[in-house]
This record gives sequence, C-alpha cells and structure tokens, in this order.
Amino acid sequence: MPDLAPAGAAPATGSGAAAPKEPTPRHTAIEVEGLEKTFRIPKHQVQTLKERALHPFRRQEYDELNVLRGVSFEIPNGEFFGIVGRNGSGKSTLLKCMAGIYRADEGTIKVAGRMSPFIELGVGFNPDLTARDNVVINAVMMGLTPQEARDRFDDIIAFAELEQFVDMKLKNYSSGMQVRLAFAVMVQSGSNILLIDEVLAVGDAAFQQRCLDEFQRLRDEGRTIVLVTHDMTMVERFCHRALLLTDGEIEMIGDPHEVGRRYVERNFESFHALPAGEPEPPQNDERKQPLVRAEVTDVWLEGPDGERVEVVAHGDTLRLHATIESKAHVRDPIVDFWVDDEEDARILATSTRPWDDQPPLEPGDTLHVTVETRNVLRDGRYHIGCSLLSGSAALDIVALVNRHKPFHSYGAERVYGLIEFEHTLRVDRNP
Repeated sequence: MPDLAPAGAAPATGSGAAAPKEPTPRHTAIEVEGLEKTFRIPKHQVQTLKERALHPFRRQEYDELNVLRGVSFEIPNGEFFGIVGRNGSGKSTLLKCMAGIYRADEGTIKVAGRMSPFIELGVGFNPDLTARDNVVINAVMMGLTPQEARDRFDDIIAFAELEQFVDMKLKNYSSGMQVRLAFAVMVQSGSNILLIDEVLAVGDAAFQQRCLDEFQRLRDEGRTIVLVTHDMTMVERFCHRALLLTDGEIEMIGDPHEVGRRYVERNFESFHALPAGEPEPPQNDERKQPLVRAEVTDVWLEGPDGERVEVVAHGDTLRLHATIESKAHVRDPIVDFWVDDEEDARILATSTRPWDDQPPLEPGDTLHVTVETRNVLRDGRYHIGCSLLSGSAALDIVALVNRHKPFHSYGAERVYGLIEFEHTLRVDRNP
C-alpha cells in the first residue's frame, strides 16, 4: 500500500552531515480508485412458472442504474472518515463495495488491515441460533480465532447489556437488541478498520450515547473508521474529513464543516420540488422555474415594547417571530424554529412536531410563528432559523431559512457556559 509521505523528500545525507528530520509517514488504510457500480433492473418481471414456460426465449430487457461513477479517494491510517449524501446518492453501495459485499464493475479497492463491517441490521446473524452462538460465529467472521471469540464473549454481552438473553434465539430479539449485539461484536473484534452504516438509530437513547462514547474511544486509539450517516452533528464532532456523494460522484471532500454545510444545501434544494399531483410545467431549457410551495418571508426579534430589535439583555424576555406564506397545498405542516451560535452549535430549538392533526396549508395561508422564552444566553452573537416541513414519517422540506436573522445577547458576565441554568452551588470547607 502506498503511504502519504510528502512528495519530493530530501535524500539521506552522508555520515558527516545531520540528516533533516522528516515527518512520520501516515500509511494508507483504504485506497479506492475509479470505482464503478451499475445495477441492472429488469423491465419485465417473470412472476410465474407458466409465464416462463410460454416464453422461454423471450429476451430480457434491463434498465441500467449507474450508482457509482469513477469514485476515487484515499483514507490514511487512523482517520475518522465520514461519507454523506442524499438518499440514493450511492453511500451504502460504496460502503458495501468496500466491505466486499458487492463486487465493483470497474476500479480497485485496496485495504491494509483487518476490517469489521457494521452495515445492515442482522447481516451475518442466524435467527435460529442463540446470541451465544451468533457472537462466536460473527467474531470468527471478523478475523478472531474461535478461542479469542470465546474469551471476549463476556465483554461483548456486557457491552450490549444482554446478559439475561444469551441463550435466547435471535429471532426472538427486538431490532434494538440485535443492533446492540452487532455493534458490540464489531467494537470488541479488535479490527483496526471499521465500516459503519447509520443503523444506530434503532437503539435506544442510552445505547446511542454509549456508542458515541465508544466512537470517541476508538478515535482516540487511532482506529480507521468510515462512517456513513445523515447526522451532520456527528460528522463535525468525530470526523477528520468527510466526503459528499451526489448522484454517484464525489462532489466534495475535505473539511467536515464545509462538507456538512454543502450537504445541507443539497437537502434544502428539495423545497423547490412540485407538490404531489401538480402537473410539471413544460421543459424550457434552463429557464424552467420550479414552483415554490411556501416561503419564510420574515424573521425578527421583538423588544419589550413590541418594536423590532437587534440586541436583547440577558434575563429579559426573548421574543422571536417568523412569517411563513403558503403558495400551494402543503399537507401535515410542521414548523421548526431554532437559534444557533456563531460556531453553528444548536443552542435553542423547538418544533410543532408533537402537535397532532394539523390541517393542511392552502395557497394564500399565512403562519405567524412566535417563540417566547427567558434569555438564558451568554454574551455573543446568535442566528435565528426557521423551516416548514411536510409529512408525518418521511419529512419533506418545503421552506427554510438558516442563520437568517442575527442578534446579540449582552449582560451575561456571570454565565460561564453557553447558557444560564437553574441550579444550586454549595462548597463545604473542612466538613
């Protein structure tokens, strides 16, 4: 495998001269070069044996779906690498090619080290076997010897918190229990390269926090980790670099914050989509104008007298407002409202998501959003954002403004964190 040593390094000098100190090279853990993957989708599905018998020589026709197109990148040893992209961009296909589950049509993938994939819930598990048997089988598949798998069995079960269910067949496990077991096997396998798809959302909140703590530990140990996720907070928190896939091609690779921002922009482009059932306007080359279903027309901060202000004192009432105008039918409307700091950290957030049975918006309807709370923010500059979503399960972004309205908070000299919180402080001397 090639390393990432700088090009053009000076040659070694003779014994009479001091050799210049060169940086320690970082060897490449994963190298992907010119990766291509295409799926063939039959246009006509043969459903019955009779149909096959009546047309034995019918030529099958296919549609080709180009999922990956010339993808090339390198991941140095010890890097936490994020892969992001919209649904259908090729993220999971890329990860499965790296894991050897899919065979690439063209290109090469080189891996230096033992790899553990954590890609799909239940992959590699036999539902008719107990957790005890599945742990040993999966650990051996990840490169451990049977004895090493048995030696680590107690640690794996303890991490998954499944001590009471080790002799239960896996088909009787809940999805959350299965994902806990699979994740525990992966992190206890000792592999120096980990491939992780975003399946941790199945676990409960406590287990997700344990996974985050484990991510930090693995990162500090210098493991090479490839994470496919839609969670930009996780990407910015853990990843050294990130890659954005768009329609099977690398659109951007580099700083996680910049990649995350571009990914969010890509997602927000969807609010230009036409509402369901609306006929698409005729193609008009580059002058085609998609219909905007709604628009956040105004966002502002209100002072105690009802006037618009740019600053608010710590401890005063914080009144945030937004106006959303509907231009088309929007089913199941949801309003999200938030405040970010200068570092894009989400400080305050609220939503109408818990509200049930919200009537749809029709053209001409206007929403006036008001958020009122005590200003607990420390001194600094903040930004208001607001979005209108549609749907119940799969949410569609209809309108959005992010970091739209800046304001300042002042007078919080005794706030030592991001916000003030109600608490008691007690110090006992010589108790």
